[in-house]
Amino acid sequence: MNDKSLSARYFDDVYLAHADPWAFETSAYEAAKYRTTIEALGKRRFGNVFEIGCSIGVLTEMLATLGDRVLAVDVSESPLVRARQRCANLSHVRFECMSVPVEFPDESFNLIVMSEVGYYWSRADLAVAAERIEASLAPGGAWLLVHWTPPVADYPLRGDEVHEFVLGRSSFTGAVRHISGLRRETYRLDLFEKKR
Repeated sequence: MNDKSLSARYFDDVYLAHADPWAFETSAYEAAKYRTTIEALGKRRFGNVFEIGCSIGVLTEMLATLGDRVLAVDVSESPLVRARQRCANLSHVRFECMSVPVEFPDESFNLIVMSEVGYYWSRADLAVAAERIEASLAPGGAWLLVHWTPPVADYPLRGDEVHEFVLGRSSFTGAVRHISGLRRETYRLDLFEKKR
């Protein structure tokens, strides 16, 4: 495994090779995982939503039904072209090319979604991201993590390492509390809430 975060160039190359490299549009696995992701948020309505690593916008389109405003970002511009097309009729959704955690929006959010992105970061960058996420969450705001758990040789971290890091941090800093979690055969989901 690497000890550095994967670069924007890595993802540019991935999307150059295939427009939907993880089959977000066609995979039954992804569709089921997205349903579970949305269900984990319950029937809450969120004023301002931030999705980190939106790719081609499949999950973004679903999150748009839960939020008054949605900011979705990706480190590569290529998938954002398709994401913007997919959500063109959703005026409350905007997309930006952004390299989190080096770049981070100066906003307060009621929901931050980190789906299949944390294991692309080094442990040091994950720590910076966690700090910035906690700081930008409004009191009572939700932070949802969803990650593939089997190892991938290219990735700096495993999905479980991302979740265990955040769980450990939440116990240590007390900024967020763990609300719920579930594990499936190849992914896990954990929901946190910022203390009021």
